[in-house]
Amino acid sequence: QVGNYKRTVKRIDDGHRLCSDLMNCIHERARIEKVYAQQLTEWAKRWKQLVEKGPQYGTVERAWCAFMSEAEKVSELHLEVKGSLMNEDFEKIKNWQKEAFHKQMMGGFKETKEAEDGFRKAQKPWAKKLKEVEAAKKAYHAACKEEKLAISRETNSKADPALNPEQLKKLQDKVERSKQDVLKTKEKYEKSLKELDNATPQYMENMEQVFEQCQQFEEKRLRFFREVLLEVQKHLDLSNVASYKNIYRELEQNIKTADAVEDLRWFRANQGPGMSMNWPQFEEWSADLNRTLSRREKKKASDGVTLTGINQTGDQVSQPNKHSSSLSVQSNTVQSVQSSYNPFEDEEDTGSTVSEKEDNKIKNVSSYEKNQSYPTDWSDEESNNPFSSTDANGDTNPFDEDTSPAMEVRVRALYDYEGQEQDELSFKAGDELTKMENEDEQGWCKGRLDNGQVGLYPANYVEPIQ
Repeated sequence: QVGNYKRTVKRIDDGHRLCSDLMNCIHERARIEKVYAQQLTEWAKRWKQLVEKGPQYGTVERAWCAFMSEAEKVSELHLEVKGSLMNEDFEKIKNWQKEAFHKQMMGGFKETKEAEDGFRKAQKPWAKKLKEVEAAKKAYHAACKEEKLAISRETNSKADPALNPEQLKKLQDKVERSKQDVLKTKEKYEKSLKELDNATPQYMENMEQVFEQCQQFEEKRLRFFREVLLEVQKHLDLSNVASYKNIYRELEQNIKTADAVEDLRWFRANQGPGMSMNWPQFEEWSADLNRTLSRREKKKASDGVTLTGINQTGDQVSQPNKHSSSLSVQSNTVQSVQSSYNPFEDEEDTGSTVSEKEDNKIKNVSSYEKNQSYPTDWSDEESNNPFSSTDANGDTNPFDEDTSPAMEVRVRALYDYEGQEQDELSFKAGDELTKMENEDEQGWCKGRLDNGQVGLYPANYVEPIQ
């Protein structure tokens, strides 16, 4: 029918838009592949450091780290996928679109105009004859209507005695003329319709020819899309990539090599009873041996052996005669969390994201580093006695003879101080803390920070708060 070829012409414009849509689709997928690869790399880097610094050891550590190696290799593969999508598939569609569709100066595409002109040229003669048929049809129907009306008037006039013969004759003549008009318009209508029928085969052939050209153009686009989609599928399908299969085959092998017996044997030889011992031996006194007494030894004014090294946890009650490594581990962990991570820290002040804060939290809360040193000496002096600090409820220790709540005084730091030993406090100028013991002979005071950490600090670095 006249004008229905516009749907076929519009399909050409739709083909250009579909090329752009497919490029956008591939571009978004490539961006997803890139982000996923970056996240895998960041995850692998962060957790590899945590595992290597953490307490895990031996073959199980290597099996754990194999997951990070897997992530790094998979990340590389997904970056390759992103590169293939953008450098091959995206560019291929872009170039094909540029070659297949040619923009005109006045807007639109050359292919669209050619198709529309071809359809219009093929349809113009037939559309002209169709218009004549419609006009003849209209004239014939009007004549038939007029004939019916004239016959009706003549019939009604015969029943009217008031109508004179002259008027009746006029009505009869009208009927006769209308019958002749019907015959003429009918003949003309049939003639135009016959001419239209005769022109229809040629019209159909011409329209079919233009339509086939449009079909061929669309077939090229459809076949090209199918070809590109198959290439995209090959780029996305990592299951057929040999290196991808090798990654998980290697991961499985690394996990299966984990041997609990071997790890326990290694720990016994390096961290347990099997490690080499430097047993105490008699050593002759030498004047060249410059041994500097620590502050603790200076502070202790009693006879006998000075014992140092028990780390107090601040909020954990422990047996004075038990010296487990868990005390120092928990102390280090608590101090690390308190000094490194502030849950109420503002994002805008630090410039870090929520995920970075979570990463810091994971790093700080991790139990302990495998290379951390443990004190080899021990002490039962009051400054290192776990019972000398406040308990979980914030009350003073009833077994602490030298410290009482009445002696606690709030002081303010005058200068910055960085603790040099494990039992010393660190603070900045302006920080406030609580003095728990008065100054000793060496000029040191015992205090407690607001975060609960208890330790020593130079007495002349603070002033009482009025």
